[in-house]
Order: sequence, then C-alpha cells, then structure tokens
Amino acid sequence: MARRLSNSIGIDDAPFDRRHRGDVAIVGVVFTRTRLDGVMTGKLRKDGANATTAIAKLIEGSPFSAHAQVVLLGGITFGGFNVADIHALRERLSTPVLVLARKRPRLRVIRETLLEKVPGGARKWALIEKAGEMEPCAGLWVQRAGLELDQAAQVIEDLEVHGKLPEPIRVAHLVAGAYAEGVSRGRA
Repeated sequence: MARRLSNSIGIDDAPFDRRHRGDVAIVGVVFTRTRLDGVMTGKLRKDGANATTAIAKLIEGSPFSAHAQVVLLGGITFGGFNVADIHALRERLSTPVLVLARKRPRLRVIRETLLEKVPGGARKWALIEKAGEMEPCAGLWVQRAGLELDQAAQVIEDLEVHGKLPEPIRVAHLVAGAYAEGVSRGRA
C-alpha cells in the first residue's frame, strides 16, 4: 500500500460579480488529515493568466509549504477563466496536485467560450488539454499531476468527512465565500 498523504492544502476562489474587473480572492486551507491547521488568502486576476503563479506564491510564502504533501484545487480555473497549469505547479512546489470537480465538465462549451470570447483563450485551452482528461475517481472527477489514479482515490477517501468533497476543498469553498461576501453560502 502506498504512503498516505496526510498534509494537504485546499485552494478555491472567492465568489465575484461577473461584471467585476480586477483581482479575485483565493483561499488556501491547510489540513493535517481532517484537522484544519491554517488559512491563507491571496489574489489573482479575474480571467487573467496568473493562477499558477498566484497559487504557488500563496503556498511558498506560508509556513505550511514545507509540510504539504498534496495540493487540492477546487477546479482548474480560478476567477473566471484564469487557468492553472497543474504540471508547472507540481514541478514548482515539488508537490502532487489534484484538481477536483463534482461533475464532468462540459469541455465543448468551455472550449468554445475560451476560443471565441476570452482573450488568450487558445493558451488557456492548451493548459486545460495539457492537464489531461478528467477521470472518474472516488465519486468525483479529477485531473492530476504527480499522482497515480489509485493515490488520488486514496487522498479523496482519506479526506472525506461530510459528503464526497475532501474536507480541504469543502472548507476552502466555505471560507472563500465568507471572505468575499461576509457569509458562506451555497453547496460545499
């Protein structure tokens, strides 16, 4: 059996108005197994091209970076269409990266939107393709860098507490909502 990855960081973006221009908050939560050990906040550009750098700087600038064994992302896009390069993030942090989604994304719609309506959309679509197909895993859909599928399933199962989402992503989503709007709401 593979070594369990017990120290994780979950990252999610805060909600924002579609008409908003500028930066969007991101939240990182640090867990040892299912215990919350820390919270970090940062920013990235709405529909920008700095998700990978912003996430890496958030983690690297924290006292938790040396202990992180896996980074969980609440999707591959942040702040609208600011796409994270999960392989570059994995390499920069020397830590496996796991992207999680409840449902299989509608890639055709995402591709059309990126290529027809988003500045730099072709480069962003290339990052999504580079991340690989989303795969079913432990009741969710995942993309991964630096993890085998069975390791990803083990991470998800080890970190589930309330529902299918691993606790770091569930809590990052709740904290990000409260950070942006004063109260968390919606499904987490």
